[in-house]
Amino acid sequence: MSRLPFFVLATAALRVLARDIPNNVADFYNANIAGTCANPLSDAFTDGETSTADIFYCSDPTSGVVYLKGPDGTYADMDIDCDGLNASAGLCSNDPTGQSQTAFQTQVQAFGIDDLDAHVHPYVVLGNEGATPAFDPGSAGVLPLSVVAVVCNNQLIYGIWGDTNGDVSTGEASLALGQLCFGDDAVSGDNGYTGHDILYIAFPGDAAVPGSSADWTAATKEDFESSIEALGDSLVAGLGAGGQRAVRGVRRGRGRN
Repeated sequence: MSRLPFFVLATAALRVLARDIPNNVADFYNANIAGTCANPLSDAFTDGETSTADIFYCSDPTSGVVYLKGPDGTYADMDIDCDGLNASAGLCSNDPTGQSQTAFQTQVQAFGIDDLDAHVHPYVVLGNEGATPAFDPGSAGVLPLSVVAVVCNNQLIYGIWGDTNGDVSTGEASLALGQLCFGDDAVSGDNGYTGHDILYIAFPGDAAVPGSSADWTAATKEDFESSIEALGDSLVAGLGAGGQRAVRGVRRGRGRN
């Protein structure tokens, strides 16, 4: 895939602190970006662009969250996933690997939709199956369709764990999530983001699953994300010290490009 230009990693932590992200999330971001994963849950995976395997599913022993961690000074990138409903429509028409269904199609049908729609549901692809190495986030207590917090482009965006990867790459999210991060015209099925400064945080346990409280039948990605915002806020409040104090100046997660 061809993707957006690489951001200068040396400024990534400062840029996160400069925007409307809760202080404790910014602290978590900056505290964990240096070095390598201290508590790996998996073998190393690739970023989907090179064959170098250096990204781990990592555990934070204090909060119990699971996050993707690359080499010193990095987290993960963002490839665009178009699996599910309307997999070849619109900006997903150029996706070379799109599939007609997601891994959790059966589970999400309980909420009145046939499957997730990458144009509407900001979902994150977590877990690797069908190749070696493999990793199941469920082994760390993360449940399907649970909330995932994403720090990207100076914003905190909420998505859900909505699909798995059938290969050995990481750092993949739906078109909707990529658009919430970078703008509606910035990404497509074959055009994501190459910077390795995106932090994906998954939360274990039943409390992280929005269930019927999420607006699964929403018409827009903004409406769906808003429906899981309150739950996301309560989950990220458990990251370290600092609570849910937002950096002043910009409303959380609404500054779209």
